[in-house]
Amino acid sequence: MATIEASRAELDQLIEATSQSDPDFDTVVLPLEALGDRLHRVWSPVRHLQSVANTPELRAAYDACLPALSRYATELSHNQWLYRLYQRLSEGKAAQKDGVREGGGRLLELAIRDFTLAGVHLPEDRKARFKAIMEELAQTEAGFEHNVLDSAAAWSLHISDAERVKGIPEHVLEPAAERAREAGKSGWILQLDQPTYVDVVTHADDRELRRQLYRAWVTRASDQADYSPDNDNSAVMERILALRHEAAQIVGYADFADYSLATKMAKSADEVRAFLMDLVAHSRAAAKRELAELEAFAGLSLEPWDIAYYSEKLRHQKYAISDEELRPFFPLPRVMSGLFSVLEKLYGLRISLVEGIETWDQSAAYYQLTGKDDQPVGGFYVDFFARSNKRAGAWMDQCLNRGRDHGQLQVPVAHLVCNYARPSGDRPSLLTHDEVVTLFHEMGHVLHHLLTRIDYPSVAGINGVPWDAVELPSQFMETFAWEPEVVSLCSAHYQTGEPLPAAILRSLRESKNFQAGLDLVRQIEFALFDMRIHTGPVPADSARIAGILREVRAEVAAIRHPDWNRFAHAFTHIFGGGYAAGYYSYKWAEVLAADAFGAFEEGGLFNADLARRFRENILEIGGSRDIAEAFIAFRGRPAHVDALLKQTGITA
Repeated sequence: MATIEASRAELDQLIEATSQSDPDFDTVVLPLEALGDRLHRVWSPVRHLQSVANTPELRAAYDACLPALSRYATELSHNQWLYRLYQRLSEGKAAQKDGVREGGGRLLELAIRDFTLAGVHLPEDRKARFKAIMEELAQTEAGFEHNVLDSAAAWSLHISDAERVKGIPEHVLEPAAERAREAGKSGWILQLDQPTYVDVVTHADDRELRRQLYRAWVTRASDQADYSPDNDNSAVMERILALRHEAAQIVGYADFADYSLATKMAKSADEVRAFLMDLVAHSRAAAKRELAELEAFAGLSLEPWDIAYYSEKLRHQKYAISDEELRPFFPLPRVMSGLFSVLEKLYGLRISLVEGIETWDQSAAYYQLTGKDDQPVGGFYVDFFARSNKRAGAWMDQCLNRGRDHGQLQVPVAHLVCNYARPSGDRPSLLTHDEVVTLFHEMGHVLHHLLTRIDYPSVAGINGVPWDAVELPSQFMETFAWEPEVVSLCSAHYQTGEPLPAAILRSLRESKNFQAGLDLVRQIEFALFDMRIHTGPVPADSARIAGILREVRAEVAAIRHPDWNRFAHAFTHIFGGGYAAGYYSYKWAEVLAADAFGAFEEGGLFNADLARRFRENILEIGGSRDIAEAFIAFRGRPAHVDALLKQTGITA
């Protein structure tokens, strides 16, 4: 709160000091960039901790700050003096003068756009309503995430019969047995964290146990979650959608989808739907064939809690590999070492652990990146292991943005967060290959944040990048995790040091596109659902939200879901995160990434010239340049969907 008040006071002083003169870019924009970055430095650790080390006290403090942060952001975006000044600077080509660094012109352009999106042109009563909506929305979205976390934490299952846990990997059973011992019970206590859920539905021979875990997972924070009745997100979802729709209409947009797309590469909801339905046309038949093959293999009609279990067995039959056979060859330290070698080969980066850095958990750590000249490029914290007070999933978040103030360079710092199984005894954390791919994906985001050459925080790193392009570096990076040369760098048996056998490596590569059709239509299902609930009239209630999801599934999905499935109630990407009316971005950016990686398939995996061009035209530019133009500068042409269809094996 003190930082916000200090920023208000400094803004008033800036306005007074420049009101009698003709201010230029440096005297106005640089101080404002510094104000924004100072607030980010204060708030970023709080936002991070509420995701990785949640406590009642921290949550209360976090929630108390949200209205003040929203209020301050809206005040800035409604400030007529700032808006007119940015307009005047832009019209006067102030950002093109000597001394204004790269990205200055784009900074002004995006700032003017954001003023308009926030309603700077509105009459005062409408501004007041917009401001109130933003404050309530910030709190309500946070409440959605809190409910998901609390609902999962409220569930547990005690099992005393050893027959019921057959097939479940030891790295799940060992901590479950320890929890039971601590509770004075025999057997095992399973919790509802992501690694446990995935491993149980993938490996447990007991079909009823798989169903129990599946039901708990897909009913989190819903009216079906009898284990946490106080965490139902039904009304929260309704309110979030209503607030977003109202805010969009206040500033002149038909609905929230149109409002959201104003900042993205895609120009309209129709364009997004056409893009997604084009992918459906190419992939749904493949998905249905894959499901039919799986049911024929299983010899029964499959329920959703059967899919991962029989898929793993079918994959083993077809390719002679399974996640549990692969795990011993992917100890986390070896994977990290291999990943760092890839980054050195591609970009000349060296990554080293920095000892003695204080962190929020004893397992977290800090690494520094240095370039060929041994100068620091940036750094990143890692937090790899699942905990009950930690959000599920994997993500990169900004800790410090790159910026230059009075000649002093602030190097960027990132948070890299995953949810892997913890080490146990002498055994390190052992990853599935999918988890290796996840780590490469998030490292792509880290590179995007750290390698920026832009000195203005608001357009440095991922800032100012259209949301449907922000996944380009991450999805490009994850493709490397399938290449035999890279897999060899990242794998060695954790006990013997034995390399991954050549036959298994070959089979892993062959399995890359296993059930690619099912995976693709699943992501399209999420994207279409997201776009539909944000387009047109607001769904009347949570029942209508669920109805829209059923309609989308009937149109595109291959797998049947039970009526009590409440996936949307824990869909934090769109109800609690930044992907509202933007979940399609994963597939949109994947087209860009597949086409970009195609250049390396043609020119060589570690082609130095290609890596330099990708770094200069994509990773370093932040939001300083139109991304479509930047992609053409790298690839020599626009991206085409055929690259993704070929890469996933949907087409030959």
